Amino acid sequence: MELKQYSIVLVNLDPTIGSEIKKTRPCVIISPNEMNKYLNTIVLAPMTTNLKKYPTRISVKHNGKKGMIAIDQIRTVDKTRIIRVFENLTKSEIEKCKEVIKETFVD
Repeated sequence: MELKQYSIVLVNLDPTIGSEIKKTRPCVIISPNEMNKYLNTIVLAPMTTNLKKYPTRISVKHNGKKGMIAIDQIRTVDKTRIIRVFENLTKSEIEKCKEVIKETFVD
């Protein structure tokens, strides 16, 4: 299973603690391909159907469903949590992701 940056993957995020996003859900791979190839872990941002407008959330539409990518919930997980790989984000969704990551984590 090839894991590429900005692919959407189905991930089992449990067990979680407190306000962490839980359950098995689609997530977007944030880590670069070089890391994805050589490490047993992967950095991702969970997706949610909670459509609250936060500056750290990006609206997307996949499989006919509206959702948000939660950049504020980025986490590192072991690759064994990944159940399957879906499609990639669109070019404009990738650009928006990069923008929000920069705004959030790079001053």
